[in-house]
Amino acid sequence: MTLRILLILGALTAFGPMAIDLYLPSFPTLAVVFSTDIEHVQLSLAAYFIGLALGQLIYGPVIDRYGRRLPLLFGTVIFSLASLACAFSPSLDWLIAMRFVQAFGGCVGMVASRTVVRDLCDPPTTAKVFSQLMLVMGIAPILAPLIGGLLLQWFGWASIFVVLMVFGGLCGLAVLLWLPETYPAGLPPAPMSGALRQYWRLLSDRAFMGHVLTGGFAMSGMFAYIAGSPHVFIELYAIPAQHYGWLFGSNAAGFIFMSQVNARLLRLRGPYFWLPRWICVYFVSGLALLAIALSRPAMLWPLLLPLFCCIASLGCIIPNATACAMAKQADNAGSASALMGSLQFASAAIAAASVGAFGSASAIPLAGVICSCGLLAILASASAKASLQPDS
Repeated sequence: MTLRILLILGALTAFGPMAIDLYLPSFPTLAVVFSTDIEHVQLSLAAYFIGLALGQLIYGPVIDRYGRRLPLLFGTVIFSLASLACAFSPSLDWLIAMRFVQAFGGCVGMVASRTVVRDLCDPPTTAKVFSQLMLVMGIAPILAPLIGGLLLQWFGWASIFVVLMVFGGLCGLAVLLWLPETYPAGLPPAPMSGALRQYWRLLSDRAFMGHVLTGGFAMSGMFAYIAGSPHVFIELYAIPAQHYGWLFGSNAAGFIFMSQVNARLLRLRGPYFWLPRWICVYFVSGLALLAIALSRPAMLWPLLLPLFCCIASLGCIIPNATACAMAKQADNAGSASALMGSLQFASAAIAAASVGAFGSASAIPLAGVICSCGLLAILASASAKASLQPDS
């Protein structure tokens, strides 16, 4: 795989982090602008997750039927137009609706990027490539909140969505000019009529579902952190909005660093070996985070170390879980990628909404959701392991 293709796939995968992380510092501002509370503003994030979940289910069969490039071009146009509509939102309800449409367009990048990797790489190489994509896309969570805070301070909240519109347009142009069609030669296009049957077969595959849910529950903890951290950092512990990005970026840096550590570890043992071990690290870190949150610390710093460990461990969990899930799905990579992404972001939407639903007086709801996600990931990993003989 060439560096150019890797960078394009990284940018397409970054649709999610960019559209989420760039506007996080604006949550308190949006609450004031639309005369509401931050819990209602968080619904715009939950709507984005729901759009990601539903959109991927549609794009999977479309990508298996019509190839990779055409759906990508369609999705980037939808994403850009919806971003512009968000910038001119007259009400919070409009913003929530447009965030759903924005996610519906942008999620094609995540489905197609996983599919292209599966098209171009053999299974042993897939986990390493996904780890490299973590490096490329990981720049977004570091820079996005910093840039979002500056845009908010200098130009107002609407400028954040204008930047997202430009980003979507540039990604579409890169696909048009430089991304080749990777649909396997000689493989007949999958009929759209068989989509539901294909999804049912995947849902019945215990190994596939076990690995999908392992990555999905772990990822849900990350999105609970994304949804809850603006309130915990900015409102509960009085971190300035323009400085929020530095804290958020440090956790993202840990995520990137561990994704590269994972690529090195894969030279020693395969993803089936490492995945359950990193899930345990995540869960133990989540327990520590919950224990500290229950003590209601007066300062933020005691929460930061276990939170950092939770987010950093995802740099090893997500690429390994994705590689394990996709390993035996060559004939229907698009549908497998779509179902995986849909289930993961559906659980992420529930986790993000749960943080606000359980109250906002302390960091306990955030820590509790993250810890619960770790426990569920351990159970899913055990189910996947029981369904097959590890080949690592």
